[in-house]
Amino acid sequence: METMNSLMLNTDGVQIPQLGFGVFQVPAGETEQLVATALRAGYRHVDTAAAYGNEEGVGRAVRAAERPRHKLFVTTKLWNADHTRAEEAFDESLARLGLDYVDLFLIHWPVPKQDRYVQAWRAMEKIYRDGRAKAIGTSNFTIPALTRLMEETDIIPCINQVELHPYFQQRELRAFHEANGILTEAWGPLGQGKGLLSDPALAVLSSKYCKTPAQIVLRWHLQLGNVVIPKSVTPSRIAENIDVFDFILDTEDMAAIGALNRGQRLGADPDTFNLT
Repeated sequence: METMNSLMLNTDGVQIPQLGFGVFQVPAGETEQLVATALRAGYRHVDTAAAYGNEEGVGRAVRAAERPRHKLFVTTKLWNADHTRAEEAFDESLARLGLDYVDLFLIHWPVPKQDRYVQAWRAMEKIYRDGRAKAIGTSNFTIPALTRLMEETDIIPCINQVELHPYFQQRELRAFHEANGILTEAWGPLGQGKGLLSDPALAVLSSKYCKTPAQIVLRWHLQLGNVVIPKSVTPSRIAENIDVFDFILDTEDMAAIGALNRGQRLGADPDTFNLT
């Protein structure tokens, strides 16, 4: 069976581990220990952001890890208030992480009301060219926002991190990504604890494969080709979420999960989210 898989980004041969550890809403005081737990469990990819307030803990865990830095993948993100000062904000994130570079730097949200994401992206292109971020991408971008970036700037985003789970499958956006060489990365991949994992269809598959509903959903993401970043503050679930490489969902079962799509967004809408 496969082990931890990596996917190729559209950026100079950079590869991203397909399953990572997200630290959204992880308290700053617990971050270092939980990231260290994840790294010991086999994760090689950690996703943080300036807005999460826990970059310091991520950096301490990465620097203390048994694996050398070049075998780990660290993502952070540019916050909405910093679109006009992207280089300075990036340097501040790098200092908090205590790292010489990050593997991936994302614009966290497009923030359409302030309309400065193109300016931010141009600054991020410079950060990439300077080698301080090995790759650059977007988060929560829509098809129109991605299209504008591609028309008005030089570098196509390598990845777009968006809300994506069986109740909100983003098929049109994923097709756009595929057509333009952009990887899809799923946040909230397990439905944010809002009922998805209790769905009867997942219970049937859980029994069939002797895996938890969460493992079934994560396996579905992997087989779709999504990068996925589940988050947990429970060590047993951190280990459970990476134990998804010893089984394969068959075609009928992939289709059964595909049939769960409700178009049900649980998080903020990128077209109206303007928090700074």
